[in-house]
Amino acid sequence: MTEEPGDFFSHFRIIRDPRIERTKKHRLETILFIAICGVISGAESWVEIEQFGEEKKEWLARYVDLTNGIPSHDTFGQVFALLDPEIFCKSFLGWIQTIRQRTQGEVIAIDGKTVRRSHDRTNGKEALHLVHAWASENHLMLGQIETDEKSNEITAIPKLLQMLELRGAIVTLDAMGTQKEIAQTIRDQEGDYVMALKGKQNLLYEEVQQYWEDPKLPPEEYHEYETVDKGHGRMEIRRYRVSQQIDWLEPKSEWAGLKSIGRVEAERTIQGETSVEHRYYLTSLEANAQELARVVRSHWTIENNLHWALDISFREDESRVRIGHAAQNFALLRRMALALLKKDKASKVGIKARRLKAGWNPVYLESVLFRN
Repeated sequence: MTEEPGDFFSHFRIIRDPRIERTKKHRLETILFIAICGVISGAESWVEIEQFGEEKKEWLARYVDLTNGIPSHDTFGQVFALLDPEIFCKSFLGWIQTIRQRTQGEVIAIDGKTVRRSHDRTNGKEALHLVHAWASENHLMLGQIETDEKSNEITAIPKLLQMLELRGAIVTLDAMGTQKEIAQTIRDQEGDYVMALKGKQNLLYEEVQQYWEDPKLPPEEYHEYETVDKGHGRMEIRRYRVSQQIDWLEPKSEWAGLKSIGRVEAERTIQGETSVEHRYYLTSLEANAQELARVVRSHWTIENNLHWALDISFREDESRVRIGHAAQNFALLRRMALALLKKDKASKVGIKARRLKAGWNPVYLESVLFRN
């Protein structure tokens, strides 16, 4: 070895090697380093990571110990199946803080994603479902936690939030996460929230809906902001309204820090046909409709910039990695790779093309790993 990976792997040294001593033919940091380099460069299985290692052996030897050669695909699979995903994620969080630029009012979107083909029906294992925390401005995943299924997001979200630094941030959640205990967790950590309401909230949803539908609602009770988007035969008008006049809301005191209620009216016209949709929100923010517009629109970047990128550029939904903790740990490898590739502001091509470039050009791979 002539060089060291530097600070990049200093955050991963807290990970305990899960193997027994006599089976350690390769150092853990060697396995981790080859795996992340392989995934950045387009590998989507343990076999492909091994092949990447064999093709880039001379380059890899500059950074890690290859005295015993490149680990086999079975070794990669076994190690990541045994690796504690909570500790691996904790290491990831420590590293992500070094490349994240925190801002006051940063939007942290919370949302879930299922890795569809990670199920193992023979052994009664359901597909892996992960809840993510996404920094919308930085375009970085801040953390993830596994749940048994989507319905269990309610218990997973507080655990995920407790892993994060929320002071000065605005946490956004869909209706699944609109829970009093979650609002309390966010406020306890000095963050704010914008929570979506749906019909399943029953009386609360109905009360907020009736307030906004009242034709006699005086304009001075709310703050309003409007945006218009046009293009390709489509026009969408969004009208944002926020009100702090909520003393009438009976459960107000049960929601920590609740200050305002909001409504978004989305009017879409496509090829002459118009539809209107209303969405309702609870928030601990002051009544500022322009700020509500920024926050609500930022929330959906988790779909476009994380979930969509993982499925299109990393083919995550096709992954059949499933033994032990391997599915969850491989998912984290993909998210690490995506974070590093997104930090490359010089490239004007998409993530898939950047992965190819990293596989072709070791100088570019080094810039992705160490100089973003």
